[in-house]
Amino acid sequence: MKRREEGLEFFRQLLLIRRFEEESARAYSMGKIGGFLHLYIGQEAIAVGACAAIQKDDYAVTTYRDHGLALARGMPPGVAMAELYGKQTGCSQGLGGSMHFFHSETNMLGGHGIVGGHRPLAAGVAFASKYQGYPHVTLAFYGEGASSIGASHEAMSLAALWKLPIVFICENNQYAMGTPLKRHLSITDISLKADAYGMAKDRFVADDVFTVRDRIQAAVDRARSGEGPTLIEIRTYRFRGHSMSDPAKYRTKSELDAEKQRDALTRLEKQLLEDDGTKDQVAAIRETVEAEIAEAIQFAESSPEPGLELLEATTYDGDFAR
Repeated sequence: MKRREEGLEFFRQLLLIRRFEEESARAYSMGKIGGFLHLYIGQEAIAVGACAAIQKDDYAVTTYRDHGLALARGMPPGVAMAELYGKQTGCSQGLGGSMHFFHSETNMLGGHGIVGGHRPLAAGVAFASKYQGYPHVTLAFYGEGASSIGASHEAMSLAALWKLPIVFICENNQYAMGTPLKRHLSITDISLKADAYGMAKDRFVADDVFTVRDRIQAAVDRARSGEGPTLIEIRTYRFRGHSMSDPAKYRTKSELDAEKQRDALTRLEKQLLEDDGTKDQVAAIRETVEAEIAEAIQFAESSPEPGLELLEATTYDGDFAR
């Protein structure tokens, strides 16, 4: 019974992220969202499983493909959508946009646009927790394209040396922008990098949200008990291009179709529908999520733009010449 209820809640979260991203893409194509927009479609099980493995006071730090993690961590969809719309009611008051989601209420510490640059920040958060004696764990998410960045090595080296309570999660969606993994890494098993730092490692495919939760849970428990960090490489796949401006012509339709067969969302829904006791609940969840997404869009569209007082204070130093 517990697994059924967990499955339904995981389905709700996966579907919420999927529909949020789909409607974000729609709004972008209509000109309602500007700037960059990096969608999480296909990778949702990582955020949902990871957030199920940590506690309320733990921290999450990620890169620019951040909407899914923010929602899984508990950011209200309306607040997230308002940020994409550039509205003052957004999580960063409309000033950050798609790549800069921050939400102190859920310890969601970004959303960072500099590739690999956020990992030292995450290590710093973990250092602060250990230094102050707090039992908090930090999750640091990054794409495989950031695995060779210099700052990434420094962060992992110090995290291992000081046994910081942090878990590094590489979301390997197999393409660094449009470059396939084998063309930018000589060793495509990214988890092997953990050996150089003397930290624990794990590697698996994100086609089942329960597997994601359980494997990350083991690493979180290890970090919380003082045994140090873990590098986890999670093989996944993004169903859309790198960003909304990327038509993803560097991959074939057959490759994409094959990867969609392993979609954690559709697989979980199929499992739930095979159980007669959950069919009505699945339908109810779909209805509830659609209403929640519609409400988020309405909230974003009706929210005010950032006013002069906010723009002046965050743009200029000193008096603003009117």
